[in-house]
Amino acid sequence: MKPIYDRFGALTDGLELIRVQFKLPAGFPADVEAEAKAAASRALDGYADRTAMPFVTLDPTSATDLDQAFAIEAGGADVLLHYAIADIGAFAAPGGAIDREAWTRGVTVYLPGAKVSLYPPLLSEGAASLLPDGSRPSILFTVRVDPSGTPTLDRVERALIRSRAKLSYASVRESDLSPLFFDLARRVQAAEAARGAARVDPPQQEVVALPGGGYGLDFRPMPVIEQANASLSLAANLAVADALQEAGTGLFRVMDEPGRRAVSRLRHTAKALGVDWPTNQSLEQREQSLDPNDRKDAAFMLAIRRAGSGARYAGVEEGARPWHSAMAATYVHATAPLRRLADRYVTEAALAIANGRPVPDWVEAAFPKLPDVMNRAESRAAQVEGAVVELAETVALECRVGESFEGRVVDIDDRGAKVQLCTEAVITRLAVDGLDLGQRVDLRLTEADPARRIARFELA
Repeated sequence: MKPIYDRFGALTDGLELIRVQFKLPAGFPADVEAEAKAAASRALDGYADRTAMPFVTLDPTSATDLDQAFAIEAGGADVLLHYAIADIGAFAAPGGAIDREAWTRGVTVYLPGAKVSLYPPLLSEGAASLLPDGSRPSILFTVRVDPSGTPTLDRVERALIRSRAKLSYASVRESDLSPLFFDLARRVQAAEAARGAARVDPPQQEVVALPGGGYGLDFRPMPVIEQANASLSLAANLAVADALQEAGTGLFRVMDEPGRRAVSRLRHTAKALGVDWPTNQSLEQREQSLDPNDRKDAAFMLAIRRAGSGARYAGVEEGARPWHSAMAATYVHATAPLRRLADRYVTEAALAIANGRPVPDWVEAAFPKLPDVMNRAESRAAQVEGAVVELAETVALECRVGESFEGRVVDIDDRGAKVQLCTEAVITRLAVDGLDLGQRVDLRLTEADPARRIARFELA
């Protein structure tokens, strides 16, 4: 999740109401904090020493819950990605207080300027985080990426690593990274294109101050380095997914193809936003050419993300290969265990399989339960994200009550019409009859109330 960037504090009051509405906890129970404190000071053993390897992390500047560190080297014609994943299992025993609390939370919920962590910050932003202030326990994946961009899981081990630097998207220089960093990213991206993958990653939205007073909502530029960094995580997740699928165990991330109605809605959305989409081009083909730093494309990327049924978690099904349509591949979440409960179990299973050992019983026992737990947790996080978007939209529209907007009808149901504004990444609902799908309409904003997160329009 990319929470809306709010450097002016324009959303502060509304965020407090969201916290209350969704009953987001402000801290952790005393027994969880006590267990975390004891675990953070516990001596670590059974780890290979990989502290001499030149690992670095690359994240947003403010991030402190660092799940991944990487080192890259050549392996003949292949590129070897050494991808260290924070080992929360070094601190949270199965069935302990930390573990039980994590099962109730499922994921870290992100808000503008804040988060509701999955694990106590003493661990997720301290002892377990791959910060560059000492040795850290990790589950270290070595992923071999061939010239075509196909990743294969070469080796997995528990290892102590030491990050050399906490690099950020805003200030990283190419000289800070391995010379093979961009070559690796290009390989993975080329493989995506060859598979017909349509991974859509919209840029972060931000609240901006308007010259005449009030606020607006815009998109922050997405650095090329951020897009490239996502390829590293993708390569690791794809390699782990293939290993687990072959072993007949695990927890997978699956996503259905968008339905005809969703595609039809998006056709009208593209027209409203001024995004060119030839009629003979599929949604997947159009997605591959979207530019997150083009404002119209960015708004369309958000619309695509909100229009689909969304990805979900699923276990192994007899005779069926788990499939993620946007990735055009079998896919897992394995690289963010400090932020997602399921990743811990996926990494433990991959560790066992790669070393010829049976998957631990406590991991196998968790896999049938995790889909419901994770799908509920992600649904709740999505509801919070939706509430934050509504809040930001009403804050941005508050100073524009009485203004007229052009829109286009993108969907009609028994509650009226959904209208995409042509100049804003905003969809509103009109409880009126007689409108046609795709029809252009003129609207007037009659109310924008951030406290209730309501923006009302009427036909002008």
